[in-house]
Amino acid sequence: MKLATLKDGTRDGQLAIVARDLKTAVVADGIAATLQRALDDWAFLAPQLDELSRQLNEGRARRSFDFDPQRCMAPLPRAYQWVDGSAYVNHVELVRKARKAEMPAAFWDDPLMYQGGSDDFLGPCDDIVLRHEEWGLDFEAEVAVITGDVPMGATPDQAQQQIRLLTLVNDVSLRNLMPDELAKGFGFLQSKPATSFAPVALTPDELGDAWQESKLHLPLRSAWNGKLVGQPNAGVDMVFNFAQLIAHLCKTRHARAGTIVGSGTVSNQDAKKGYSCIAEKRCLETIADGKPSMPFMGFGDTIRIDMLDADGKSLFGAIEQRVCAAS
Repeated sequence: MKLATLKDGTRDGQLAIVARDLKTAVVADGIAATLQRALDDWAFLAPQLDELSRQLNEGRARRSFDFDPQRCMAPLPRAYQWVDGSAYVNHVELVRKARKAEMPAAFWDDPLMYQGGSDDFLGPCDDIVLRHEEWGLDFEAEVAVITGDVPMGATPDQAQQQIRLLTLVNDVSLRNLMPDELAKGFGFLQSKPATSFAPVALTPDELGDAWQESKLHLPLRSAWNGKLVGQPNAGVDMVFNFAQLIAHLCKTRHARAGTIVGSGTVSNQDAKKGYSCIAEKRCLETIADGKPSMPFMGFGDTIRIDMLDADGKSLFGAIEQRVCAAS
């Protein structure tokens, strides 16, 4: 099934079921008012939501309406926990190579992960508000999973069983603020503003054969100012799958229902697949020419992030955002 959260003037929005073709939807308030409520009691509520989804897809749902991504918040407008991994080590390797820094061998065995702000997510069509262009605004196209309750010390197999939903992410970054923050040795804070999400989160069964070994084996498409700049396959060169990322998170803590775990920037070793963030392109330029030439995003720029199924149809709906100056 496919789930979305509609804007209704509240912080957590209104849970809706979305048809497989993303054309119609129906409010799920008779089952669960919010997605967090559904996740908190998934075993009991998911079958009811699935039945309503079946009715919608068969054209039998009462009070259905046209689905409009503009009305959507993030599937989880705020979450108890948002963590982002760096599962595509090729991306990390390029960044370090551009800095002429040695790649630690442990990066291939132990995932990188940071904890981001989760109280103020952006919806798929919300503007990215920027105070200063010189901060170096970058998009980062990613895949993410939303979990059920995962206990501390869970194995990857146990973690995999708690993957409830998948969605797409724009992990917005301010690249020119990162060096000073990282130099302090405490990680990202100001350089990671509000994260954006696709309009729809879906259950793994919606993906068919594209979901294997806790990886999503489809191209992730990024179009910057209307030009396709990347379509790397999210299932290729993913060194750590989602089950492993969740298990890494839970080494020393529980992950409660509604935890969101990101893949990190999707990146393939095949440079012909393009890029999922501007920083990667700038790293390739630095390696080749000694310095980058590609600018970061500016006021008025747009970014579209989407994933299509084997028939060329959007799975999650698109993230479509414009960069606007703070008033």
